[in-house]
Amino acid sequence: MITVLCYPACGTCRKAEKWLKDHKIEYAYRPIKEENPSYEELRLWLDKSGLPVAKFFNTSGLLYKQLNMKEKVKKLPQDELLQLLASDGLLVKRPVLVNGDQVLVGFREEEWKEMLNVI
Repeated sequence: MITVLCYPACGTCRKAEKWLKDHKIEYAYRPIKEENPSYEELRLWLDKSGLPVAKFFNTSGLLYKQLNMKEKVKKLPQDELLQLLASDGLLVKRPVLVNGDQVLVGFREEEWKEMLNVI
């Protein structure tokens, strides 16, 4: 089952959900603020995504700016960055699409089409 981690106030999340519904793709919705990803989940998703840990941060978020994460992301070890991400779901870039061994962060329609075999 596909799981999508979203935040209801996020325009990109709403766009991604509309896209899924328009393509009649069933998915489990997980509210990222209330059901924050754990350190273990994030570590697993990081490996599956092939992305650097910096790509998992919501760089436009208020919390990211308040914590001065722009500099910290460059300097802190990966473990500490994952712990920070696990501490608050609003630090995590969204939506996060988890489909078995595949993970996408953010909504780029072409990537989603390819992963979900949408023509």
